[in-house]
Amino acid sequence: MNMPITQQPEHILDNPHALWAHIQQALHVSTFDEHLFTEDSVDSTFSSSVLFLLGCRRFANGAGPSEPCLILNKRSVKVRQPGDLCCPGGSISAHLDAALARLLFLPGSPLKRWENWQLWNTQDHQTTQNMALLFATGLRESFEEMRLNPLGVKFLGPLPPEKLVMFKRIIYPLVCWVRRQARFRPNWEVEKVVYIPVRSLMNPNNYARYRLRIDIASQAGDGQSVKEFCCFIHEEEDTVERLWGATFRITMRFLEIVFGFKPPEMEALKTVEGQLGEKYLTGSGK
Repeated sequence: MNMPITQQPEHILDNPHALWAHIQQALHVSTFDEHLFTEDSVDSTFSSSVLFLLGCRRFANGAGPSEPCLILNKRSVKVRQPGDLCCPGGSISAHLDAALARLLFLPGSPLKRWENWQLWNTQDHQTTQNMALLFATGLRESFEEMRLNPLGVKFLGPLPPEKLVMFKRIIYPLVCWVRRQARFRPNWEVEKVVYIPVRSLMNPNNYARYRLRIDIASQAGDGQSVKEFCCFIHEEEDTVERLWGATFRITMRFLEIVFGFKPPEMEALKTVEGQLGEKYLTGSGK
């Protein structure tokens, strides 16, 4: 069930506190009874946790207004899926993340400060234990990848999981707001951090049909295939980024739940071309 929009999105985006409240309520209504976090959620063999990070940034050399943005990492050439935009996160480290998850049950942690924590924990303590483990994974991986301050995030709620076909994994996205951190320090896995204004994500003109030639032998009998995907085009200064795949689908689910926004039908979109080679599955550094 989607959260009804009681204000125009542009008005919510101008008020961070109203935006936090709106996101929290929309996610709670959409996921509270869905039992998202089962025992399968914390199976490190096929589960991953990512942080769907939001925060404000000033564009136009700092002279413009502060804009709420989606904060993504661009994957470096040293990892698989190089060049893709993604949410920070990764696979569960069973012993380490279990220890970190226990800290999230302490007073003052981002999880305990979540307005819906008591209600979720009362309904099903096992669910919140599993969510804490996944959140610990996301925070640890985000610290490693971009030096996100784990104490500087505001937890807003979970999104439904996303199943990957190519890599046979399930991604559990957790929505967070970055409150004060203005700079990140990417590690070797990340080429750079990319900020996409939420307003841009709700502009239908920024979407395209992504026609990909896939030169990966394991994906087609003859080693080549052409597939089409809906994608989002982000332009900033002299760079153009394309958001597609699993992160695109997670983002679209967020926009639909929170704002009732859906991208245009793919058949009506302009076409952009792309290519995936063998190194897409491994990265050139491996």
